[in-house]
Amino acid sequence: MRTPLNSILIIRLSSLGDIVLTSLLVRVLRAAYPTARIDYLIKDEYAPLMQHNQHLSALVEFPGKGGIAEVLGFRKRISSLGYDLVVDLHGSLRSRILCIGSKNVVRIDKRVVARFFLVKFHRNLYDLFGGSPPVAERYLETVKRFGVTDDGGGLEIHAGKNAHQRVEALYREIKSLPNALVFALCPSSRHGNKMWPAERFAETAVHLANDSDVVLVFGSSSETERCDDVAAAIWQRRPNLKVVNFSGKLSILETAAMMDHCSLIISNDSGLMHLASARHRPVVALFGPTTRELGFFPFGSKSRVIEHESLDCRPCTHIGLPACPLGHFRCMRELEVPRVVDASLSLMSS
Repeated sequence: MRTPLNSILIIRLSSLGDIVLTSLLVRVLRAAYPTARIDYLIKDEYAPLMQHNQHLSALVEFPGKGGIAEVLGFRKRISSLGYDLVVDLHGSLRSRILCIGSKNVVRIDKRVVARFFLVKFHRNLYDLFGGSPPVAERYLETVKRFGVTDDGGGLEIHAGKNAHQRVEALYREIKSLPNALVFALCPSSRHGNKMWPAERFAETAVHLANDSDVVLVFGSSSETERCDDVAAAIWQRRPNLKVVNFSGKLSILETAAMMDHCSLIISNDSGLMHLASARHRPVVALFGPTTRELGFFPFGSKSRVIEHESLDCRPCTHIGLPACPLGHFRCMRELEVPRVVDASLSLMSS
């Protein structure tokens, strides 16, 4: 018999990819507890990612620059609401403080010891610590004892009516021919050593796209310079190819809605890669300093991962670094364009 739960709080404060990966848990938790109040605590800057999620009862927005005073205030508020269950998917010091006073807390198992040995000594001990499932499934582990299981539906992000309306208008402007394919590039990442060289993104697009096709470039406002470089490199090689650089011009929900029109998305290991998976688009993902065991490969969509599997210095980090700690950056430099092109063609043909 399933444990009765009338009110549930999910905590995942940031960031883009991590929040997208919680969407599976949100959906199956709602299916298991259709009448329960299910709230989600999230930083205000990421709230749009969950604002249209019909499985949630309410969003609780934490101020992005909130300090200890805000943490203690929210802790008191959470405790006073008396949730039957608090699901801490962040597992940080801040989220642990927020949970103090709550009567029933479950928390993600990050496999910290296994991760430490893999990153620091390149010894894979994950089998001793519960295996190395994708992070979306690690989130599900937190509620396994309540009979909540994977429904096989993958990730989801709800873009909302306004985002779809704006994107449809933009799309009508950029797609000139009915049979044109739309390719998308996500050439940036929060961490420097997770970024494939910009000129290789451009070269890949040039090899894949016909003159009638469209190439889109996605990125945030802080990634505009790199996205500009990629777009310029494509134009230099193929002046007649239609390239639209949306970096800094679309909201995150508009980006999600525009991804729906893409035949293929090529991305670094980044939040946009997970967003593409949540829109169930075919994804070719470029992984350098991180590996499958860490749990962040594309989840729930058709995908191909390109990585330097024989390089013995991988992984050098579990989240990313500003630059290669050894200075050679072989994990990304030695990922060649033909591999990415072949994987892209194979994925589209499948």
